[in-house]
Amino acid sequence: MLKFCIGLCLFLCVQNDNEPVISWSASYKLSWNDFKGKPRQNVSAVATTASGITFGFSIRQSGGRVVSFTTEVHAHFYPKQSWYKVERADNHILGHEQLHFDITELHARKFRMRISQLEVSHHIKRELNSLHRTINKELAALQDRYDAETDYSRQVEAQLRWQLYIKKELQKLDKYKSETK
Repeated sequence: MLKFCIGLCLFLCVQNDNEPVISWSASYKLSWNDFKGKPRQNVSAVATTASGITFGFSIRQSGGRVVSFTTEVHAHFYPKQSWYKVERADNHILGHEQLHFDITELHARKFRMRISQLEVSHHIKRELNSLHRTINKELAALQDRYDAETDYSRQVEAQLRWQLYIKKELQKLDKYKSETK
C-alpha cells in the first residue's frame, strides 16, 4: 500500500484569535501531536498540513503624507486544521509535512525581504497588498510543485533533494528569518 500526504496552505491575512497556532521556529520541529484535526477518511491522503502567512501593517501619516510604515509577517501552522491518519503515518511523512511548513517560512522570509526594499510613498498600502497577493501565489505554486515532484512523499530521492534545496534557500534568507518569542 502506498502512503502519501497532502500539504494544504492557507493564506490568511487575519488570524482567528480563538484558533491556536504554532509559529515557525528553527528550533522547533513538528510532531504528530501538533496535528489536532479530524482525519478525512474519504481521501487517500495520510496527512494534511495547514500553514500560511499572516500579515499586517500600520501606516503613519503626518499632514496628509505617509511618513512611515511597519509590518508584521508570520509563518504559522494551524493544528486544528492539520490532521493525520495514525495507522498509516510515519516519520518520513512527518518530514514531508515539516517541509511544507518550512516552505511557508521560506516565503515569509521572501516577503520580509521584499518589504524591506519598499520605499515610503502614498502608494504603500497598495504596494503591500499587491506584494502579499504575489507572495501567496508564489507560495501556493511552490507547495504544489513540491507535492508533484515528490509525488506526495512517495518519491524518496526527490524528497531528499527538496529537503536540501529548501535548507539552502532558507540559509540564503537567514537575515529575514522568523523571530522566536
